[in-house]
Amino acid sequence: MSDLLRGFEPAPQDLVLSLLGAHHVPRERGEVWSGGLVRLLEEFGFSAGAARVALNRLVGRGLLDRSKDGRHVHYALTPRTVAVLAEGDRRIFTLGGSPRTETTWTVLWHSIPEDRRLARTRLVRRLRFLGFGSVQDGTWLAPHDREADVAALLAELDVTAHAGVLLGRPAPAIDFATFVARVWDLDDLAARYRAFVEHFRGHEAADDRQALLLRTRLVHTFREFPFLDPELPEDLVPAPKHRAEALRLFHDMYPTLAPAAQRYFDEVTMP
Repeated sequence: MSDLLRGFEPAPQDLVLSLLGAHHVPRERGEVWSGGLVRLLEEFGFSAGAARVALNRLVGRGLLDRSKDGRHVHYALTPRTVAVLAEGDRRIFTLGGSPRTETTWTVLWHSIPEDRRLARTRLVRRLRFLGFGSVQDGTWLAPHDREADVAALLAELDVTAHAGVLLGRPAPAIDFATFVARVWDLDDLAARYRAFVEHFRGHEAADDRQALLLRTRLVHTFREFPFLDPELPEDLVPAPKHRAEALRLFHDMYPTLAPAAQRYFDEVTMP
């Protein structure tokens, strides 16, 4: 089992969200016992103290709510977190499903005031998750028509007045493939897909505990790909090597491990 977790060093707050996103289903179902969450984080190598600090910081960020029932402390996902996880699901589970031929591209530029720095940081992270790449400071580019996604995001962050969006197509006379290779690190993307396949191929879970550890690492690792893979049209740039195999592996393993992983999560988080 040590081989499964070797090299896996997630930030504890991110790991909490991966655990809850994958196994607290449905996400609106209510609260989770803090002692169980601490124990699960200990399974991944964190101390009880570090686990509690991570949970407290998530409360401070408005991503978890905390309540007490006698001596027991419980945590629940906030509506904002439920919405963010739902958006993540859409990107994770539709990655690779779009036709890889596209004539419409989305350009976004923004000039968000310095006193709205937090909104700007959130915008950048969410744009990357939607497949945007940075052309230069304040200017972003994505294949596909992302108008609806971007309009909703700008409204959510209350920065619509500081941004502009344009839909268009590349000029045929311009070497656009060379340009996009400067916007996205396609060599690094291919290497990450290869590493994903090499790590998870052949892994099996011997019991419910291993199923939860394996499934959590699987989704936590895979969820980086929507940030990195813009799903460029194949007539422009060939799909990264190992991409198709990585997608098949994830979509096979994630549901297969679900029943056993869910049993262990429910057992541990029951006070």
